Amino acid sequence: MLKATSAQLIFCRFANATGRRFFSAPAQNLKRTALYPLHVELQGKIVEFGGWEMPLQYASDSIINSHIHTRQKASLFDVSHMAQLRLSGKDRIKFLEQLVVADLQELPLGSSKLSVFTNQKGGIIDDTMITNSGDFLFVVVNAGCAEKDIAHISNSLSSFKGDVKFERIDKSLLALQGPSAEKVVQALVKEDLSKMPFMTSKETKLTVHGGTIIPVRISRCGYTGEDGFEISVDHNHAIQLAKTLLKHGDVKPAGLGPRDTLRLEAGLCLYGHDIEQHTTPVEASLSWVIGKRRKEQGGFLGADKILSQIKNPSTVTTKRIGLSLTSGGPPPREGATIHDKDSEKEIGKITSGTFSPILKQAIAMAYIDTPYSKIGSQVNIKVRGKNYGAAVTKMPFVPTSYKKI
Repeated sequence: MLKATSAQLIFCRFANATGRRFFSAPAQNLKRTALYPLHVELQGKIVEFGGWEMPLQYASDSIINSHIHTRQKASLFDVSHMAQLRLSGKDRIKFLEQLVVADLQELPLGSSKLSVFTNQKGGIIDDTMITNSGDFLFVVVNAGCAEKDIAHISNSLSSFKGDVKFERIDKSLLALQGPSAEKVVQALVKEDLSKMPFMTSKETKLTVHGGTIIPVRISRCGYTGEDGFEISVDHNHAIQLAKTLLKHGDVKPAGLGPRDTLRLEAGLCLYGHDIEQHTTPVEASLSWVIGKRRKEQGGFLGADKILSQIKNPSTVTTKRIGLSLTSGGPPPREGATIHDKDSEKEIGKITSGTFSPILKQAIAMAYIDTPYSKIGSQVNIKVRGKNYGAAVTKMPFVPTSYKKI
């Protein structure tokens, strides 16, 4: 039997994590982004993800090479499958604070926060990015959760007594990630981007190839651990903007494959795997997304359980942790079991695993019994019936490079 390459292992991990089959030709009943014709033109390997046909990788690069290019220069991702939402009205903050754990009252104009929607039992419905855009809140949610999230917001709004208007923004969303991202976008905009810190957002205009000036929302954020931008743009300008960005010598297109390995190196969660409706933010090691005022006052769904866990850490029986394989071996796939190094007692399960192109070793995220969650704890991971040594590791696995001022 031939030994699998690192790229093949990453491909298999992604196939396992998404739980969806791959398509070599368009499938029925799947949605396409405005950039789909460009993905085909660039010979993207199209897969199904969250009900959309999306590129896993491109013919020009392997997943590993694309991953490394993002860390060294810049890569362009199509993230238009994610849903962009708008909440306006004078009671928008009061309303949304009932559904998410972020302190939106103290969110400065133009700033963004990562937060989570919670349910009555304290579980995570979805993770989300929320921006204070002045007279409205700009909210981005995951593709696979979009319809569920929209229904949840709409149902909650139906019983809310106040002035709130909720609508979906029908636009494309492009993510340019990597250390070259600032200079690439700077060439298209008048504002000085060096003064725009990570987790801020503004509406502006970009001058694309051919001299066309297009209105956009540009947010300095991303999900790779690198500096970068997400650009919300009208569908009819999406391909023109993408081609303009790709004309820069530092920029290459990137698909879901490297996006997944990049976010795992950065210790960032994938909904439905590392976090889900039965996982609380405390168990997911995401207590930091809960605002100080919200920890004191509550007022969001599931607050009783979540705040009780914060006040009484001994009641938290399982925690999300990072693992680095210390004895070599293949990347552990989702569902692989973790065992006590001495007794072989099962103590946890892998939720995401991959080969890290930067560290050149297998890494994973998992939920583990709390007594074993201390950094440096030695455990075994069982992969295809064989034990491999691993150590609980601080995340992110690879240092982040977010823009700070």
